[in-house]
Amino acid sequence: MNTLNTRSKPWYREPWPWILMAGPAIVVVAGFVTAWLAVTSNDGLVEDDYYKQGLAVSQRLARDQAAASLGLSAELVAGGNGVDLRLFLIGNAGPIAPEALQLRVVHPTRAGADQVVTLKRDAAGFYVGQLTAPLQGGRWHVLLEDEGHRWRIAGDWHPQEQGAARLRAATVSN
Repeated sequence: MNTLNTRSKPWYREPWPWILMAGPAIVVVAGFVTAWLAVTSNDGLVEDDYYKQGLAVSQRLARDQAAASLGLSAELVAGGNGVDLRLFLIGNAGPIAPEALQLRVVHPTRAGADQVVTLKRDAAGFYVGQLTAPLQGGRWHVLLEDEGHRWRIAGDWHPQEQGAARLRAATVSN
């Protein structure tokens, strides 16, 4: 009579149970990592005061309309180091020359990278200022307004691709 040797290894010494358990174990670990990222990361796209933001729309439209009536436009150029800024502002009646302007450079998705720069007029009629850090990656919204917040002009800028940003008054329709 033939006798088979049925001596087998314990289950934990076999490769197949471990291979089969690896998939669900990886999914559980990935779920914990995803939960940790969701809890600890900043969600820069969500506004806390969305209702107040909605009410401010009419004020922004009035400032856009004021800039359009003045025929304002500007050209913004960054220096070779990426932080020095130079801006030339013109309007319907020729150059407009307030003493200082406020420039906001806003990233569409990373609120922590936004910068506000005060541009001061120099003797040549240009406005100069400095960013706190060079603008990195992608598209940026650029908003320019006077110190009294009476008008504003805006534009988009890709600093690595475009040499200058052209800002214009938004067209406002009723």
